[in-house]
Amino acid sequence: MRRRALPTFVTAAAGTALALVLAGCSAGTAEPTALDALLERHDLAGLSGREVVDRLEALETADRPTDLVASVRAAELVLADEAYETTVPLPDDVFYLSVAPYVDGTHECFFHSLTTCQGELAGEPVSVSVVDAATGDVLVEEDTTLGANGFVGYWLPRDVDAELRVEHDGRVGTTTVSTGDDDPTCLTTLQLA
Repeated sequence: MRRRALPTFVTAAAGTALALVLAGCSAGTAEPTALDALLERHDLAGLSGREVVDRLEALETADRPTDLVASVRAAELVLADEAYETTVPLPDDVFYLSVAPYVDGTHECFFHSLTTCQGELAGEPVSVSVVDAATGDVLVEEDTTLGANGFVGYWLPRDVDAELRVEHDGRVGTTTVSTGDDDPTCLTTLQLA
C-alpha cells in the first residue's frame, strides 16, 4: 500500500501548532533560582557581581552578615550561605584588590572575604597610590579612610604589575601587586613602618 503525502499547508499548520504548545509550556514568569533566593535573603537582589563586592565591602562591622560567605576571586565572587553556594562573575577588564595595611598585627589571606576579613587599622585615614610598573601610569592616588573592616578596595586593570604605596600617621609601606588570574585579591602583608 502506498502512502499519500500530506499537503504542505497541513504539515505547516501542524508545525505551527506544536511550536505554540511548546511555547505555552515555557511562557510565563521564570521561577526564581537558588542564586536569586540567596541574593534576596541577603538584600543583594538585582546587583551585579561588582556591585555585590562594593556593597559588602562598605558595610559597617555590625552590619556584615554572619551567615554569608563572600570570597573574591580573580574572575568571580563565591557566595555561600547555609542553603546554597554559587559563583557570580566579575568584570573581565578589572581585578578587585582589597588592602589592609597594618602596623602591629595582621592575618594571612589570599582570597578576600567580604564578610569575615578584619584588618588592624579600621577607620584610619591613609594616603594610597598605585602606579603601573611598566608604563608609569598612576592608577590610584587618593587620601581615603580604611573601612570598618580595616580594608580599602580598588578595581584595577587586569594583568598589570603595579607599585602600591600606603602612608598612615608618618608610616609608609610599599609593595608590588599583580592583577592576573592567579594573583591574590587580599593583601594583608603591607606593614607600615
